[in-house]
Amino acid sequence: MRNRTGTARAIAEVDDGLAGRVAVVTGAAQGIGAAVASALAERGAVVAALDRAVDVLDKTVGLLTDAGHRAVAFPTDVRDSSDVNRTVAAVEHELGPVDVLVNVAGVLRVGAVVDLTDEDWAAAFEVNSGGVFYMSRAVARGMSQRGRGAIVTVASNAAFVPRQRMAAYAASKAAARAFTRTLGLELAGRGVRCNVVSPGSTDTPMLHGLWTDEAGEQSTLDGDLAAYRAGIPLRKLATPADIADAVVFLASDRSGHITMQDITVDGGAALGA
Repeated sequence: MRNRTGTARAIAEVDDGLAGRVAVVTGAAQGIGAAVASALAERGAVVAALDRAVDVLDKTVGLLTDAGHRAVAFPTDVRDSSDVNRTVAAVEHELGPVDVLVNVAGVLRVGAVVDLTDEDWAAAFEVNSGGVFYMSRAVARGMSQRGRGAIVTVASNAAFVPRQRMAAYAASKAAARAFTRTLGLELAGRGVRCNVVSPGSTDTPMLHGLWTDEAGEQSTLDGDLAAYRAGIPLRKLATPADIADAVVFLASDRSGHITMQDITVDGGAALGA
């Protein structure tokens, strides 16, 4: 959760069209997903928060409802197309037609290609690209019929900048990126916009899991010449709120003429690639 004390009035004065809209967020229990759910709720959206980590999801939704926002937890496994279809039907029955989908759910499997197992590869694709496909397909059917909607997929700068030991993650995120932009082309004539946000190193449990010692953050900022990895020119990690701000913009009416685009939020780590 992020604290926007002192900015609530400014946010309320911005008419971005999100108030009252139904927004589905996957991976909403923690990290970027929780920040996106919070940011959308703060702007008046009715948030359907999806995750398979039920206990953590309930706590996150509880914080939103305690703050006076409208949010409902929908435990869901995005790897299961039947579960996804049931959840989308339940959301539309309980909350109304889905106006916004944000695909955030993701997993990270690291290792050199020669050491990756079949299970590692499958796990990355089941969530990072399969989940995006299942969720997007389920909501796009209704959106295209209604002639409106916005889909935002959170990918990664690893999708277009090679990283050692991240082949499964990078390939699955690249697939999700390409899929979302292609979907945007197919749905553009029906009034549905599809865009991508590609974060770099973000201060989340997933990033912390890559660090092996207390020097992890500094190493991320500095980069690693031996591994052909650039550092972060802005000299700071992204926060989940930084990513959420880009997502909210693409989900809102303020980006009403933007589709099939990818906004990179990585402090310059990809050097503008």
